[in-house]
Amino acid sequence: MAEKMFMRVNEVAEALDVSEPYAYKLIRKLNEELKQKGCIVIAGRIDRRFFYEKFYGSNTKN
Repeated sequence: MAEKMFMRVNEVAEALDVSEPYAYKLIRKLNEELKQKGCIVIAGRIDRRFFYEKFYGSNTKN
């Protein structure tokens, strides 16, 4: 099955080994950055490519 476009809080928390409340905080920060670029965002979710680009410097999970 192909990966979904958005990551939910539990995926972010697991990927970064942080708590879910902290993952929500990170998602809000990243979504704010996307809003500044003119993107439409969904609360509690983050674009998978943008997430990996910001945290790992690439568009894909290694």
